[in-house]
Amino acid sequence: MRARPRLVLTAGEPAGIGPDLCVMMAARLQATPEDFDLVCLADESLLRERAARLHLALKDSPRFSIRHQPLPAPVTAGQLDPRNARWVLGLLDAALLGCRNGDYDAMVTAPVQKSVINEAGIGFTGHTEYLAERCGVSRPVMLLAAGSLRVALATTHLPLTAVSSAITGAALDEILQIIHVDLGHKWGIAAPRIGVCGLNPHAGEAGHLGREEIDVIAPAIARAAARGIRATGPWPADTIFTPRQLTQFDVVLAMYHDQGLPVLKHAGFGEAVNVTLGLPIVRTSVDHGTALDLAGTGRAQVGSLHAAITLAAELARGRAART
Repeated sequence: MRARPRLVLTAGEPAGIGPDLCVMMAARLQATPEDFDLVCLADESLLRERAARLHLALKDSPRFSIRHQPLPAPVTAGQLDPRNARWVLGLLDAALLGCRNGDYDAMVTAPVQKSVINEAGIGFTGHTEYLAERCGVSRPVMLLAAGSLRVALATTHLPLTAVSSAITGAALDEILQIIHVDLGHKWGIAAPRIGVCGLNPHAGEAGHLGREEIDVIAPAIARAAARGIRATGPWPADTIFTPRQLTQFDVVLAMYHDQGLPVLKHAGFGEAVNVTLGLPIVRTSVDHGTALDLAGTGRAQVGSLHAAITLAAELARGRAART
């Protein structure tokens, strides 16, 4: 581990606000140096074009440098082009390779547009799943953090009709183990307190509103507790997120995407960070999408990217110290 973590930042969808955020982050680092170095994977001409639009200077420095990745097709802000889809994934591949061979200590990703990648004929459900596949990891866990609030997901990008069948005892066993290990290994929380949500209203109301809590979730919590994991529940999702209840937990495990993330984003949208647990590297991301309508306008906010970069540096240092 270097004295100053070296982070790699992927520019994301070129027609979205990712390039704007990269430029804004570069300007921020020039004005206020921080205790990490940032390498941005992007098309340099695209960044310079966005910098001109935003009236920002873009200079290479020891704190911020650009690793030029030429785009295959011209970019118009706000207009998606499937010809650039493989370029977007190529940035992820290059960043991941650099993390695994020691060039970088962590990776941070600007937002991508799933729809245009799919339109290019590439099966893609999200950063989390893509990076896990590339790392040979079968069970990644998505976690979002906003200050002290951390919310992990048992399932991610699934239609609601598929959620119940995806929540199995074996899956929850793995997920609870990953959360326990990564909060210890990366955050330094030796015995994290994990509050586990139920799937159904009122956590199933003793089986009257569904049996997933009785048949699947509660037994998985009991098995985790027997392994020394401090998991409790299943808790009703409409009460676990109250301020008094949240003081009892270091992380809440929600059963599906829109059970946990609306609460997290209400608490800290624009400052929250997406973290992928279960990977052999540190990876963080912003909490928002590509915002095509804001690209090149100067109205994008860099707060979530700054938080993601700051947390990536913190987790990289913590991971190195505990390795």
